[in-house]
Amino acid sequence: MDRGNGTLTDFFLLGLFPELQYIGILVNSILLVYVAAFTGNAILILLIWVDSRLHTPMYLLLSHLSLIDLALISTTVPKMVINFFSGKRGISKVACGTQIFFFFALGGGECLLLTLMSYDRYVAVCNPLRYSVIMNPRVCLQMALVSWGGGALNSLVNTVYTMHFPFCGPREIHHFFCEMPAVLKLSCEDTSLYETVVSVLCIVFVLLPLGLILSSYLLIFLTVLRMNSPEGRRKALATCSSHLAVVSLYYGPALVIYMTPRSFHTSEQDEILSMINTILTPMLNPLIYSLRNKEVMAALRKVISRGFILR
Repeated sequence: MDRGNGTLTDFFLLGLFPELQYIGILVNSILLVYVAAFTGNAILILLIWVDSRLHTPMYLLLSHLSLIDLALISTTVPKMVINFFSGKRGISKVACGTQIFFFFALGGGECLLLTLMSYDRYVAVCNPLRYSVIMNPRVCLQMALVSWGGGALNSLVNTVYTMHFPFCGPREIHHFFCEMPAVLKLSCEDTSLYETVVSVLCIVFVLLPLGLILSSYLLIFLTVLRMNSPEGRRKALATCSSHLAVVSLYYGPALVIYMTPRSFHTSEQDEILSMINTILTPMLNPLIYSLRNKEVMAALRKVISRGFILR
């Protein structure tokens, strides 16, 4: 380990609730959740890819959401599980920076994608006659590229700046992964100015997208209220309820972690919220979109029936 100029090349991840007596049960439960999340998102991506009836803008964007969720949970859980079962908690500075980059790139990308998905629902409900013109394949591809590219660009800037600080003193990260606020606590320098800049960026990537999502749904609900057909109202609300549920699961914890002062929440509370954001949400997303969606369930039954026929 290099301690020259007050810097450290390695950190220690303390993991989930290091003082918890039965932590092994929790880690094994998280491993099962990871397997379920990986399987669920992979199946959803496969169904959208193989079933031509799902080759629509909504499902194209949903496939990218599943891909982001699959990558997001893989950024944190495998390292945490390996550290727990091996008894080794060390992580190099390069690996820590890499984890921060992918976590923020995927998290920022999901914020942007959820916002664009709300616009898709707005067009579908409020302007259905022009839906195929507005949401054409080229626009969908551009939306996906903006989500991935925007998240990666923002994350690259933040990761490089975060890891340029000299680190000294205790090298223990009070978290189960290299989360930026937890890493910044180890810096030898005053990071308050940078943390203010991060708060501003969080407004751009959290509050602004959330405001656009809420605005879209306000217009959607106003349109639904003016519908004369009860069946039309039910169908319109059904297409939006799944997306709203996912938005609530993702944005709720993120608002508390990144948009409230540190004095308002402890490290343990941050870990719980991060578990919801990065572990539970990726597992629940494919369930929310599949169990409440007749088209996805029909595609699943079709694939299963094909499998039995091939046997």
